[in-house]
Amino acid sequence: MIDYQHELDTQGLYCPEPVMMLHGVVRKMKPGEVVKITATDPSTERDIPKFCNFLGHPLLASEQDGELYFYWVQKKVS
Repeated sequence: MIDYQHELDTQGLYCPEPVMMLHGVVRKMKPGEVVKITATDPSTERDIPKFCNFLGHPLLASEQDGELYFYWVQKKVS
């Protein structure tokens, strides 16, 4: 179980909305805080890891349960 301080529900939204919303949440987070993302768009399997790589935020975990995708992203510590 990963501890998280923020939660982002993007169920029913499609690319690019989940990543745009994630960007907004991460911008308001403190370094080291974690956000749990819940998504239904399969393209998040590609988009969220790319977002993390590009901006340097660690993707702590990802998992799929049926049609739901879960991601835990930590805001980078400078």
